[in-house]
Amino acid sequence: MTIHLGEIAPDFEQETTFGPIRFHDWLGESWGILFSHPKDFTPVCTTELGAVAKLAPEWAKRNTKVIGLSVDPVGRHREWETDIAETQGARVDFPIIADADGKVAALYDMIHPAADPKVTVRTVFIIDPSKKVRLTLTYPPSAGRNFDEVLRVLDSLQLTDRHKVTTPANWTSGGDVIIAPSVSDEQARTLFPEGWKTLRPYLRLVRQPE
Repeated sequence: MTIHLGEIAPDFEQETTFGPIRFHDWLGESWGILFSHPKDFTPVCTTELGAVAKLAPEWAKRNTKVIGLSVDPVGRHREWETDIAETQGARVDFPIIADADGKVAALYDMIHPAADPKVTVRTVFIIDPSKKVRLTLTYPPSAGRNFDEVLRVLDSLQLTDRHKVTTPANWTSGGDVIIAPSVSDEQARTLFPEGWKTLRPYLRLVRQPE
């Protein structure tokens, strides 16, 4: 099935390295990042899981849980975690789903047969506390992901959920943002009393709200 932005992320029960989980219950009131990798004991995936593990303090600051997935069984995941710790300098402290039956991969459209019918592509989903899908990214098996970009979008989503703003191209936290087009100048004077810079009536830049 195809997952669209704004839809409720499909729930599932599956075995993981942390034991069996029901996905929605595991997420609780947190944001979530579900990301798949083609298979265990592969070079790109090893670097990716190490990168995600090193970002543990950043996920915690953003009330975000991360969970990986591949089609390999739990025992193989656990063996691989030793290699990840030794080669990447970070211990995997988040669950990895053992999707040997492909149930979750099918729910989230992670198998692209024309690319490879046997493994999952590198997919990322950001899911908000209401269980809605807020971002989808799909990479080919050969290209490692930039998890700084995943963090950047997560920051943008959390900021724009709190304030009536959007974020411009290449924005990073602390940079100027855009007043949402739905906000009139009259409303903006209340919301942003320090003022803003108007480049066009539809393009009004303002300091990032706290």
